[in-house]
Amino acid sequence: MQNWPYPFWIAHRGAGTLAPENTLAAFRLGASHGYRMFECDVKLSSDGLPFLLHDDTLERTTHDASDTGGIAGQQPWHRLSQRDAGSWHSPAYAGEPLPTLEGIARFCIANGYFLNIEIKPTIGTERHTGEVVAQHAARLWRGSATPPLLTSFDIPALEGARAAQPEMPRGLLIHAREDGTWAHWLDHATRLQCHAIVCNHELWNAQSVAQAKAAGFRLLSYTVNDPQEARRLIDLGTDGVITDRVDHFQPGS
Repeated sequence: MQNWPYPFWIAHRGAGTLAPENTLAAFRLGASHGYRMFECDVKLSSDGLPFLLHDDTLERTTHDASDTGGIAGQQPWHRLSQRDAGSWHSPAYAGEPLPTLEGIARFCIANGYFLNIEIKPTIGTERHTGEVVAQHAARLWRGSATPPLLTSFDIPALEGARAAQPEMPRGLLIHAREDGTWAHWLDHATRLQCHAIVCNHELWNAQSVAQAKAAGFRLLSYTVNDPQEARRLIDLGTDGVITDRVDHFQPGS
């Protein structure tokens, strides 16, 4: 991608902590604060439908009076669709459903918003999840000028996404420098033909920024909620910040 099409400011899981994460309500709230790009987590139901959820398990962010939760990826969509994904946050959001990737795609495409899909596989389904999410994203955004950016911490998931839809843009998520070496991650991102490296913001400094830029990558950071840290990343010349503080940072600035 010679011309990077994505905005600098990216709303984490829709609207960070102001609304129930990874729900359409969160996306709408983030949009009301002026955000035009959103990050979300996508995994597969047991019958292969991509939907939004961060955790492996259901207990933290969903509720169903008939059961206690369990592994999300081991349940079919007809059961997952009945869960309340809003009441854990606040009564105002009670009854908010888990969204499908298709539903979020419709919202984003209709409003001209951009999306960063973090692929979140259930253990044992890493490559398959990458393949299926990439296939669905390519179908949903067919004809769109700006497809979603597919990212993951999981290398097999990115391998699957690349094999299934090589034209879809990809980014490697990094939490820490494995064995203290930055080159290790640059090699992975290069082999996977990634367009971006998305780091824990503390990993970016003058040296790592220079190395990543020299290798041709765009540079994004998560999860940045402190104004001084955001300014540091801007001054370093990075290309995007993922934030919970949609009420604090002005995306037009």
